[in-house]
Amino acid sequence: MAAESGKSLKRRDHLLEIEAKARSWWNEADVFRAEPCEKPPQPGEKFFGNFPFPYMNGYLHLGHAFSLSKLEFAVAYHRLRGANVLLPFAFHCTGMPIKASADKLRREIQQFGNPPVFPGPGDAEPEEPKKPEQVDENVSGQPDKFKGKKSKVASKAGGQVFQWEIMRSFGLTDEEIAKFQDPYEWLRFFPPLAMEDLKAFGLGCDWRRSFVTTDINPYFDSFVQWQMRKLYAMGKIVKDVRYTIYSPLDGQPCADHDRASGEGVLPQEYTLIKMEVLRPFPPKFGPLEGKNVFLAAATLRPETMYGQTNAWVLPDGEYGAYEINETDVFVITGRAALNLAYQNFSRIPQKPTCLMELTGHDLIGLPLRSPLSCNEVIYALPMLTILTDKGTGIVTSVPSDAPDDYMALHDLKAKPAFRAKYGVKDEWVMPFEILPIINIPEFGDKAAEKVCIDLKIKSQNEKEKLAEAKRLTYLRGFTEGTMLVGEYAGMKVQEAKPLLRTQLIETGQGIMYSEPEKRVTSRSGDECVVALTDQWYITYGEAEWKKLAEECLSSMNLYSDETRHGFEHTLSWLNQWACSRSFGLGTRIPWDKEFLVESLSDSTIYMAYYTVSHFLHNDDMYGTNKHPIQPSQMTDEVWEFILCGGPYPNSSDIPAAVLDKMKMEFDYWYPFDLRVSGKDLIQNHLTFSIYNHVAIMDKKHWPRGFRCNGHIMLNSEKMSKSTGNFRTLKQAIEEFSADATRFSLADAGDGVDDANFVFETANSAILRLTKEIAWMEEVLAAAESSSLREGAPSTYADRVFENEINIAVKMTEESYSNCMFREALKTGFYDLQTARDEYRFSCGSGGMNRDLVFRFMDVQTRLITPICPHYAEYVWRDLLKKDGLAVKAGWPTAGSPDLKLKAANKYLQESIVLMRKLLQKQLSGPKKGNKKDTAPITATSTDNKLTGLIYVNEMFDEQKSECLKILQSKFDGNTRKFAPDSEILQALQASPLFQGSNVKQFQKQYMPFVRFKKDEAVAIGVQALDLRLPFGEIEVLRENLELIKRQLGLEVVEILSASDPNDKARAGSLASVLEQNAPSPGSPTAIFLTR
Repeated sequence: MAAESGKSLKRRDHLLEIEAKARSWWNEADVFRAEPCEKPPQPGEKFFGNFPFPYMNGYLHLGHAFSLSKLEFAVAYHRLRGANVLLPFAFHCTGMPIKASADKLRREIQQFGNPPVFPGPGDAEPEEPKKPEQVDENVSGQPDKFKGKKSKVASKAGGQVFQWEIMRSFGLTDEEIAKFQDPYEWLRFFPPLAMEDLKAFGLGCDWRRSFVTTDINPYFDSFVQWQMRKLYAMGKIVKDVRYTIYSPLDGQPCADHDRASGEGVLPQEYTLIKMEVLRPFPPKFGPLEGKNVFLAAATLRPETMYGQTNAWVLPDGEYGAYEINETDVFVITGRAALNLAYQNFSRIPQKPTCLMELTGHDLIGLPLRSPLSCNEVIYALPMLTILTDKGTGIVTSVPSDAPDDYMALHDLKAKPAFRAKYGVKDEWVMPFEILPIINIPEFGDKAAEKVCIDLKIKSQNEKEKLAEAKRLTYLRGFTEGTMLVGEYAGMKVQEAKPLLRTQLIETGQGIMYSEPEKRVTSRSGDECVVALTDQWYITYGEAEWKKLAEECLSSMNLYSDETRHGFEHTLSWLNQWACSRSFGLGTRIPWDKEFLVESLSDSTIYMAYYTVSHFLHNDDMYGTNKHPIQPSQMTDEVWEFILCGGPYPNSSDIPAAVLDKMKMEFDYWYPFDLRVSGKDLIQNHLTFSIYNHVAIMDKKHWPRGFRCNGHIMLNSEKMSKSTGNFRTLKQAIEEFSADATRFSLADAGDGVDDANFVFETANSAILRLTKEIAWMEEVLAAAESSSLREGAPSTYADRVFENEINIAVKMTEESYSNCMFREALKTGFYDLQTARDEYRFSCGSGGMNRDLVFRFMDVQTRLITPICPHYAEYVWRDLLKKDGLAVKAGWPTAGSPDLKLKAANKYLQESIVLMRKLLQKQLSGPKKGNKKDTAPITATSTDNKLTGLIYVNEMFDEQKSECLKILQSKFDGNTRKFAPDSEILQALQASPLFQGSNVKQFQKQYMPFVRFKKDEAVAIGVQALDLRLPFGEIEVLRENLELIKRQLGLEVVEILSASDPNDKARAGSLASVLEQNAPSPGSPTAIFLTR
């Protein structure tokens, strides 16, 4: 927790007080109100950033805050630099989740009363028409604490969590909960609370432009209808029959945002092979007499059917005999039957008819006639590894090309006891040999047998090895294999496959079958199927449209190669998208009122709506109050004029001045400069946005940038309400304060990999920020008492500190520009504070320079403003007494960083550390067995005071200099790569300086140095190979002699030259130490004497 002691609570509460004060200043100044300038903006003069509006079925949580923080920091940075910025925010309510939750509440009230009395442990529960619903992970509750264990009611109900209980976890009373049977109550309740949380977070938003979606907002409704009509008129919305992920419970397609699990999952198409059960039927199959009965197997490889030796069934698997039409019956799993029923393969559409239930044991030994098989009759045999949640539960066996089939058949043949266990007769197995059907280079015509022998697979239970075997053969078989049998013998497999698939379907020996690639659960709680639906689709993937989308993408700033690859991959596969729904909330399809626009299709260009929404809403997010412009006035002609440069709408009765102002505002702000989102939206929403912009907008209005991030973990664990590892935004602010939360969000990570919000970082931020305030208060008090050094900066420490400030400004500017906020926090806060602390110590009794300290406070405050704006505002106004607001203070000016000075200071600090280690080493004497490293401090006179002699060698010896010259000649500074070691060694041995050395002596004396310098050059660049440092070492050390004395605790320290014989003689009896630890450029040697 943020505060386990009164003191830490006090610090956090101080930050909360500061934040309230800062927000009052912002409100008074209306600082986040965005108004366009009269002239069109030049590059860098305006910045429009936005964020995918969150779904309003609960409270905002830290997952929302993490992605949003990236936008907030970027916009705040551009505001600070003086750009005219726009950051709007809206609330998404379109789709089925809210309606599904409201309906769940209504059903619970109908079943259990109002308020409901849920069943106890021994009570019989009323029958549910569907599977028990689980808690929707996208509904964020606001309880005092989120607990990982099931609630009492959930435990009693056998794991079912009731919607009523979820609503109670929001802190609602029973009386309030009942109102949420009305889905529009959710829209009235959650968006205003989200707005309050975001204001407490410090979001720099122009709230006048906020709105909710769906037809509750007539203005946005008219905008979406215009967009859909425009796409329809362009031929980009069509009605078609296609395979679609479908929720039987909801009675409509289930798109990504309608899913509780399985986002991104697509339909997987198979060929269903009809293996006819030969008569006479066994007695168990009596009810099926007069029907054509088939074991139906789903395969992705119809071209291999020539090699069938048998069919596989799961002995303990649950199957059924399902009517497909008046004459045909398929023996398959119930799950497959449900999918088929929604694909027009059921006697009663969408309702599987099971004539009898069966187990795998009932199927073993059935004689089958299978399409294309070279064997006239094959048999159903047991296989223990079949998964009944994939395919139909019936599997074709082709042991020539499928490693699993090969090993399963091998086991049956080799193990009589196994055959006996399942009643398998020898004649069903033993006569069947592998049939070569495909030749694969390197694997031959029995690929499965060869790869299993190569990998030494002994059993069908060796899953990992079999998976590797499939990996080695399947793709090669498709891309390089050649057919050996059938009418397509001699043809490449990839050419024959579609021909054979078509042949099987057209001859009635197979059918097309589709199911979800993986399990998909709708937000209503049911498992989805693949249905063949007739509905409205947006024609994403159409060739010419796709070219425009690719053109737009090529010019966008995506901030990472991984993000760009994600978009390129999505564009490569994205096809028609179902854009209509019959259940949920939203805008009606204008020309087909039976359907609603689905939630990912009404949110593709709404960023343009922000530019004029304040004319329509003006602080009323629902658009229901009286406004100068009525919803009916926002006709297609008006939207076309404002957003697409259409002709002036002469028929409109909106005043011309208002219309012109709305159009001018759109032209000023558009295109948007940055949209920040989780990377999971690349595969749908963000790519849809590109498609819709290039279809509807002029090229000059195409999006400029997307920045995508990963999900966020809490304390290195997945954020989850079920485990209790969860925080709403409100909870985080109450626990840590807004700025400490923002600080930790910035520190969590910047890439597209999952980031980590660490509570300890937030707690540390509370301490750091409040301690910094206390330090500044002390410094300001000291300044009034004249205890700071006056005058222009003059000392070495002054120059170093001033340079560190300049470096911080430049590096932080670069990090903010690239949306690398963790790095900005490091250079603009952590590193700058380290430099301040080092400066304070370096100044010693002389004191810090007043002008530099005040510049440090000014610069640090500005650099941290985008991340911790409340703190910065307080420092700016209350402590530094500056005019205006910190959020608009301007980016600090800075001189060019002096990298030579930075290197010199790094050398100084590292040398002091080295000296301290050497001092400690000499004070303690040599370790046992180490006779040559150092000698204990020796008295050379009767004076017992300790003296330090620091020896410097600013040039390498002749041999090492030669090594460096050769390394320089063999190094590519652009790639940071050396020539091969053999070439370097040959050049070294050819040098006149090493001609007399034997190989062993040379390698022992110089190769460690060569290897060290190679590694250093690869790490930092060609400067590592310089023959001397870019500054005078003796000069730096002598200028900082007082600091060195203080750090070493010595009164006498001398800086000497190792190349001066007189200086070397000063070492006295410790001259051997100097010889054994000879100084070199960048590495001085210190010895210590008592005199």
